[in-house]
Amino acid sequence: MSITLQETLTQLEKLGTDKMREFNRKHGAHDNQYGLKMGDIRALAKKIKTNHALALELWNTGNIDARLLATLIIQPEKLSHEELNAIVKSERYSQVTDRLYSHVIKDYPDHEIMRNEWMSSDHPMCLRAGWSLTSGRIARNPGGLDIPALLERIAAEMPAADPEVQWTMNSALAQIGIHHPEYRERALALGEAMGIYRNYPVSKGCTSPFAPIWINEMVRRQAAGTSDN
Repeated sequence: MSITLQETLTQLEKLGTDKMREFNRKHGAHDNQYGLKMGDIRALAKKIKTNHALALELWNTGNIDARLLATLIIQPEKLSHEELNAIVKSERYSQVTDRLYSHVIKDYPDHEIMRNEWMSSDHPMCLRAGWSLTSGRIARNPGGLDIPALLERIAAEMPAADPEVQWTMNSALAQIGIHHPEYRERALALGEAMGIYRNYPVSKGCTSPFAPIWINEMVRRQAAGTSDN
């Protein structure tokens, strides 16, 4: 589907609603948005298919919905390290940063190079991305990671970290406790001592992000799954 930036923005604007704009604002969004449901953005992305040039134009608008669409039609392998760094630094709204991680950062060919760079960054959004990638490695590919050192760093840095960074550091802490039994006691103790997300509100049926609750619940599910097989 051949489509210009202005045509795309016009379609996005037509699909926006006051209800979604207000919902987004309550969750930390800025006013440069149209207020689309994610399903509508996915449907438009399916029509456009991959369009790297358009994705970059959409991202540069700063519009939330345009950026969400951009994450679905971009080609991560075409991004330079500098471009990806600039993209990561330019957005703080969690819905966009989470989609950026899922659809772009994880699929970036040099994501391990970027992970190492970001873990030493002083920019909160780069650190957030670095800890997200580290959390994924802890769970799926921990070879070469110094997990005791990660635990020490979490203990030293997480209490005073930027909220965006805290969230992904907490994920790394939970993944250590869930997937590495030899460090579970230390992870649980750290979570209890820091108390971060202890009183975090969660919907019925959802697991709390408070690390001790998260770890114990996932370990319980793993044990239940093992006993069922």
